[in-house]
Amino acid sequence: MYENMPEEKINKTYEKLKKDAQAGGYIINPDIDFTKKLVKGLLVNEDRYGYQACPCRISIGNKQEDLDIICPCDYRDSDLNDYGACYCALYVSQEIAEGKKKVESIPDRRPVEEERKMQKENKIESIGSLKYPIWRCKVCGYLCARDNPPEICPICKAKKDRFERFL
Repeated sequence: MYENMPEEKINKTYEKLKKDAQAGGYIINPDIDFTKKLVKGLLVNEDRYGYQACPCRISIGNKQEDLDIICPCDYRDSDLNDYGACYCALYVSQEIAEGKKKVESIPDRRPVEEERKMQKENKIESIGSLKYPIWRCKVCGYLCARDNPPEICPICKAKKDRFERFL
């Protein structure tokens, strides 16, 4: 059924994904054939579930339960910081894109279902405490909550060194 997905649809989605990634300061894997297979997986999941669940993970089929793995998934930035690529290698670092570093095996950060349920319950209790530091772009004021600042500000395109820890 999905073998006959129109190439035009895959190409259009690939171009949009690439444009959106660049606008946000991210890099899509330069291996076009590999990347288009991932794009096809996103489109298959969109047809199947109604949302673009990450093609490299098993979806539950319930959007609320899968919010963390809708592309780009919640784990992308941590994987990029630690390994230079996200779990499925759709997004890669500059070093990998330039061939200076190879993609390595990346452990799956997604907690098992029971842990995800416990985390949701605990979030209600811990709203007052922040899980991640807040980073502020000194150029435009963009704020983000994550372990490390982004490589490039998605708003003004300032580099990582222009961010300061805000909270």
